[in-house]
Order: sequence, then structure tokens, then C-alpha cells
Amino acid sequence: MAQITTLFWDIGGVILTNGWDRESRKEAASAFRLDWEEFQDRHDLSFPAFDTGQITLNEYLDRTLFYRLRSFTREEFTAFMFAQSKEYPQTRAILDKVAGSGKYFIGAINNEPLELNQYRIEAFHLRRNFSSSSVHVTFGLESPKKRSFAWRWRSHSARRNSVFSSTTGR
Repeated sequence: MAQITTLFWDIGGVILTNGWDRESRKEAASAFRLDWEEFQDRHDLSFPAFDTGQITLNEYLDRTLFYRLRSFTREEFTAFMFAQSKEYPQTRAILDKVAGSGKYFIGAINNEPLELNQYRIEAFHLRRNFSSSSVHVTFGLESPKKRSFAWRWRSHSARRNSVFSSTTGR
């Protein structure tokens, strides 16, 4: 058996909670007194473009919420959105230990929109653990699509000696 030299870690659902999933949106709808069905419909229409980097977070918010006057600000909503991200301490401890060993090339693969990914990397100091990171929006790929992960997997030269940790089974 070949020696493992490379580890890829998915951020959402492995190291951190999922970034902006259905449950987070339901909590936002409740906290900001939004009509859930309308918000979800507008999300469904806008998220593919946001997810693939075709629109920014502000444009996503314009399409889903701020197309009309609201009783809250864009900053308040964005803060709530970002605050949905939480760290899994046990997984992070494992990652810290593995990264600290210096034995592996460790890469992050993230399938979240760019601004959310950037926030999470900074807020949770993820750069300290990773030799490289890959965000699906960089390639214009929607998440979590099999081709998004497959492209990154194939693009890495050490793939034969690699392990990928993810909650995405597709």
C-alpha cells in the first residue's frame, strides 16, 4: 500500500458547520420575520449564480431580500448569516494535530460562495492548517457537484496518495 502524503479536508460539515444551508436560512427567516416561502423561492432562483461566483454576496442579498425596504440593514443580515458558522472543536483539534505534524500536504476544498468562504477562512484562522485551498467558485462550478470535487481531485498531482475528508457523498 502506498504511503499517504496528501490530505484534503472539506470545510463545511467537517471542520465547521455548513455555511448557509436550509436550517440557517430558516433561522434567518424567523429572526428577521421573513416570509419563508418567498425567501426560499428567491434563494432558489439566486443561489446558483451566487454559488458559482456570477454574483456577489451583495447582489445575492439584493435579489433575495433588499429588492424592497426592510426593517433591518444589509450589515445586520450579513452578520447573522456569517454567525451561523461554528467550529467543530474535536475535528479542529485533529486537524491542528495532523497539520502540526508536518507529515502531509494538507489542502482545503470548500463548496461555498466566495464571500462566505473568505469570512470562514479568516474568522476561524484556517490558513494555519492548509498548504493550499480550492473554492469551487474559482472554477465557476456549482456545489456540491461531483464534477467540482472531481476536477480538484484530478488536478492534484499527489492524488494517488491522497485522502479526502468530506460530508458530500456525491
